[in-house]
Amino acid sequence: MSRRSGTCLRWCLVTFAVISALCVSGPALYWRFKKNLSLRGNSPTCTPCTCICPPPLSLFKISPGLANLSVTDCGKDDPDLKEEMQKQFVDLLTEELKLQETVGGEHMHHMNITFGEARRLASQYQREAEKCNTATETCEAAREHAEALLTKERKITSSWERRARQMGWQGE
Repeated sequence: MSRRSGTCLRWCLVTFAVISALCVSGPALYWRFKKNLSLRGNSPTCTPCTCICPPPLSLFKISPGLANLSVTDCGKDDPDLKEEMQKQFVDLLTEELKLQETVGGEHMHHMNITFGEARRLASQYQREAEKCNTATETCEAAREHAEALLTKERKITSSWERRARQMGWQGE
């Protein structure tokens, strides 16, 4: 049974491969075959095309200045560029390092200013927080003092009320 299914599977794969190859190469073969047939039997209904096209424009006619560009002509009239091109490689590296040092110094200066501003703001916020803490402690102390006075006042009131009842006061 397994040999028979293996043979069947093999035939299915071969058939699939042949169909895939025809699907891929079929259209190209069809157009090539159709082109060969149309070349053999010219159709009398189609007349040859007569196009009157202008000749293609050359680069010289489009832009005469572009045609004679060369590397040696580049910047020959610019004195700054001429001076830059004559510098030695070491000079260019030295100049690049100086430029990077300048940029780094400016960056460091900006960072120092930003850091100083951050420290100043942090100090200001710290002072404000200390003021809030002091005010909260003062309020808490005043509340405790008022509570103690209220307790004391209640004791005095209750003692006066007790004396008044002993002397015959009826109350409300």
